Amino acid sequence: MKNAELGIELYLHPTYFIDSEQPDIQRYVKNIINGEIDKTKIAIKLYYAIRDGWRYNPYNIDLSHKAMKASSIFNRENKQGYCIEKACLLAACLRAVNIPARLCFFDVRNHIGVEKLIEILKTDVLVFHACTEIYLNEKWVKATPAFNKELCEHLNVDTLEFDGENDSIFQQYDHNGGQFMEYLNDYGSFHDVPHDMFVRLLHQKYAHFFQTQEQKAMYKV
Repeated sequence: MKNAELGIELYLHPTYFIDSEQPDIQRYVKNIINGEIDKTKIAIKLYYAIRDGWRYNPYNIDLSHKAMKASSIFNRENKQGYCIEKACLLAACLRAVNIPARLCFFDVRNHIGVEKLIEILKTDVLVFHACTEIYLNEKWVKATPAFNKELCEHLNVDTLEFDGENDSIFQQYDHNGGQFMEYLNDYGSFHDVPHDMFVRLLHQKYAHFFQTQEQKAMYKV
């Protein structure tokens, strides 16, 4: 096997967080793809299923290891999740049908739909915004499944569409032409959720938020 193939192989296997072997995820993916065999079309189907099947919610974040597993997100009764959770779930669904997938992370400014969170965190820079990177047609393409259609319509921004060929990562402008999101820092790509790195960055960037028991309760580690 060539080195390049060995590298891609890493992104096909289940991991602790991207537990693509989990039976519920396997059954769900089989139902969504409905016999489709073209990998690009499968990836597109799964992208939209995760984007709109789980609503974006950055206000109920559980940082415990178990809670951040793709299977835990999948089985969540309220069908909600924040960007890392939804990117992780999409990656698991893709790996479940033998499509290489990994996670990439960014710091962003003017994040969509988190005015309350910005007030709490005392900054408009949010760390570790996530998207899923998918290997299709011998290249990696980025897809952000975080922002469901209903939310985008409410916030007057276009939904992020994914065609399997081009990166789909952020809404730069709203419908009025105002700047909506800006990517500030790229942390690179990871084969699993870098949990310790994520938690460490939260404490570094938002130290004040973890100073009281009431505030700590929001982020369960």
